[in-house]
Amino acid sequence: MKAEAGCRACRGSCCGNPLVAELRGIPCNRRILLVGNPNVGKSVLFTRLTGVHAISSNYPGTTVGFSEGRLAFGNSCFHLIDVPGAYTLDPTNEAEDVARRIVDEGAEAVIVVLDSTALERNLYLALQVLERGLPVVVALNMVDEARHKGIAVDASALAEALGVPVVPTVAVTGQGINELVRALEERTRRAAPEAHSPAETTPPATLRSAEERWLVIGSVIQRVQRVTHRHHTWRDKLEDASVDRIWGGLIALAVILGSYSAIRLLGEGLIDHLLDPLANRLLLPLLEKLSAALGGEGLLHHILIGRLVDGAIDFEQSFGMLTTGLYVEFVMVLPYVTAFYTVLSFLEDFGYLPRLAVFFDALLHRLGLHGFAIIPTLLGLGCNVPGILATRVLESPRERFIAATLISVAVPCAGLQAMAVGVLGDLGGRYVLIPYAVLAVSWVILGRILHLVLPGYSPELIVEIPPYRLPSPSGLLLKLWFRIKGFLLEATPLVLGGVLLVNLLTMAGIVQAAARLTAPLFQGVLGLPPEAAGPLLLGILRKDVAVGMLVPLGLSPQQLVVAVVTLAMTFPCIATFIVLWRELGGRRLAASMGIMFFTAFAAGGLLHALFSLVGR
Repeated sequence: MKAEAGCRACRGSCCGNPLVAELRGIPCNRRILLVGNPNVGKSVLFTRLTGVHAISSNYPGTTVGFSEGRLAFGNSCFHLIDVPGAYTLDPTNEAEDVARRIVDEGAEAVIVVLDSTALERNLYLALQVLERGLPVVVALNMVDEARHKGIAVDASALAEALGVPVVPTVAVTGQGINELVRALEERTRRAAPEAHSPAETTPPATLRSAEERWLVIGSVIQRVQRVTHRHHTWRDKLEDASVDRIWGGLIALAVILGSYSAIRLLGEGLIDHLLDPLANRLLLPLLEKLSAALGGEGLLHHILIGRLVDGAIDFEQSFGMLTTGLYVEFVMVLPYVTAFYTVLSFLEDFGYLPRLAVFFDALLHRLGLHGFAIIPTLLGLGCNVPGILATRVLESPRERFIAATLISVAVPCAGLQAMAVGVLGDLGGRYVLIPYAVLAVSWVILGRILHLVLPGYSPELIVEIPPYRLPSPSGLLLKLWFRIKGFLLEATPLVLGGVLLVNLLTMAGIVQAAARLTAPLFQGVLGLPPEAAGPLLLGILRKDVAVGMLVPLGLSPQQLVVAVVTLAMTFPCIATFIVLWRELGGRRLAASMGIMFFTAFAAGGLLHALFSLVGR
């Protein structure tokens, strides 16, 4: 009962707590939509209204995600849906198509979020929502930034022009949130009990054309907005420099290198100082007892524990579901996923990612992608698994196939890079640079070929360049939690299932037979001894471990470089393979695998031939 009393006292400031509704026994069977352009502060506003009690999922039949939480006030409880950001309800991409479909399904009310610093552009979507006849409350967000830019918006005049309540807000600080909830409560009280549907509601005067909407928007802007002169701040100068051809390139390089260093530092720190010691201190003794109870051998032991290395459990080489399966997922992959999503979320909320996408758009368009493909690529440098998952930000199946294939072929994960540098570093710096150069050239050439061969086209990059702003810590943490939770829910069963599958294939002798059959191919095309076929095929399980298995074979420096390049470009680790299967489907996965093996052997064979010519 304290929660109920508290909600009355704060008149909505604790309205995001679903426990309030549960204590009262109020059913949450009605919807409120949160609608707006990308980068207008919807996600922060959603967090303010729902707290941490929210779920994230994909719209049925699409890869477009949205968040849903509970919003309780008065004697009512609602599902609050954070609709994917859209510039228009006349769809130009998959996200806008999902936004239109959610809006057309109807709702009890709609919160339209407007960016006060870009009011003219934001009003186009607002007019389209109003034309559908749904009860609307406008959140005039970022009024503090507008004031700093010399932009004054008369909220009362805007409310009169639109015919709906308008509440000035600053989502990152919570300013105006209580007023917004009160306006929403009043709006839903006057509305019918059942959710409104555009088909059942008579909308206001509908504009039939884009030209008419822009004329109305121009008239509204003249009435409600006043702009005064202001001097540029350091933040303005940094925004301008970020899109400059020269300074923008230097800033992009600095951000990429800084992000990569931070991710490596955080990821390796979590592994070395927290998760690996915990695994050895807490998990290993339990698994040793289980291994002893199972007799140290047998089918069940091999599946759960794997094989013993020198009579002991080795988390990286035993390949059991409870040993390597859990260790790879939670100790070796999760830290890099956490580190990447932390940096990614900060850059996203700070406002730099759209600028990075614009900077790389010209290059990536030549590969059949647009600028936002740089994000999955950067993720892949830490771990291919989140890189493949991040291809969902791309709009078409064609783009997602190209990006996923390029990541799995030519983007080495952090574990592989560390092992390759360790093995090749003693041979000299040039032997370390050669694999990176081959992978970079392969990334460009393969991307160009796929762009020319695959049917379809690359959509233009249409993205808002938001102002730089300091992220909200609570918003960052919530976004990080959603992303890590989504990764764990999707990847964990796939990784464990993949380890089980490979174990069964190994126990059946299929992997060993494949190594014997392919040995002549490795020897003839790549110039490697037959015994190198085993480690290269075992890269299916773990590429970095396979690199280490090449060392005892006594390969020459040139052979070792060829083997590392071929291994880096062939079959990804089992976790990446399973995620590729999940994202691409069986048929497209087979096509990607075929491209991967052909590219790897072509690059390895050419490199072997080049070394042979130089040696002569």
